[in-house]
Amino acid sequence: MQGDNLPSPSQVVQMYWLIGIKGMRLYHPHRATLDALRNSGIGLILDTGNNKLVEFASNPSSAASWVQSNVQPYYPAVNIKYIAVGNELWGAAATQTILPALHNINNALAAAGLSKIKVSTSVGFNVIADPFPPSSGRFFAQSYMVDVARFLESTNAPLLANVYPYFAYTSNHNKDVELDYATFQQPGTTGVRDSGNGLSYNNLFDAMVDAIHAALEKAGAPDVRVVVSETGWPSAGGVGASIDNARRYNQGLIDHVGQGTPKKPQALETFIFAMFNENHKMGSPIEKNFGLFYPDKRPVYPVIFPNNKQHIFLQGPDDE
Repeated sequence: MQGDNLPSPSQVVQMYWLIGIKGMRLYHPHRATLDALRNSGIGLILDTGNNKLVEFASNPSSAASWVQSNVQPYYPAVNIKYIAVGNELWGAAATQTILPALHNINNALAAAGLSKIKVSTSVGFNVIADPFPPSSGRFFAQSYMVDVARFLESTNAPLLANVYPYFAYTSNHNKDVELDYATFQQPGTTGVRDSGNGLSYNNLFDAMVDAIHAALEKAGAPDVRVVVSETGWPSAGGVGASIDNARRYNQGLIDHVGQGTPKKPQALETFIFAMFNENHKMGSPIEKNFGLFYPDKRPVYPVIFPNNKQHIFLQGPDDE
């Protein structure tokens, strides 16, 4: 949604169906999109937005009002799977607000008879300390992430995690991370061995996700599964950002995540960022070029979504 030339919500939902994609993420309750999703069956991550979290944390009635306005009128016609209470919050704001906001939104859903919808928060990879080798992964800011992990385990909800090998590659450009390793191009026979768990890794994505798994274990929440709520690779605008690299990464991801990671070898629910290039997206030039499609609905590069891999999703209209 960060553009002045993007398709309408109904056109976007039609695109999802034509491509065979079964999931979407919205960064706030956009009513036209929620209406377009009715009876589509598309599974949804619905974000509350970061600007409401202080209110949710301090006022249970505010959480209840949000659920009443943004969930009850749509569910179950809109297949809302997860509520993301905050996206990549960090520092004091996260410590003070995430856990009480999670509790209050979860309680509001329960009171409304909507406990099937799981409540979580979407974290950036910066919550992980000592990520390499993956078995060393642990949470920074133990004061809130450990409690969040245990809350998720108690409610049988996943941890939503934004995982970007692209940024790990660019921050270590020409140092520790090779492009083939970051874009699923490294042969399986040349993996990086983790002496801590005896597993081998031939792509950076798996190593990053398993560092999150290791952190969950250390937090006493080993049964919390990870849902990758964002990942992707830009096609222009910066170091390593090209159409070829973006195609290799996203196609490699699509072909790979059905087998999971070395530590958790089961299908990994994964959302690709993003559906469209967005001409009003703020930040560096790469931020405008994460889309799989141009605003006129032409693909930026060819990507194949096999019918038997419907756990692969594209992120929907984005207003992060």
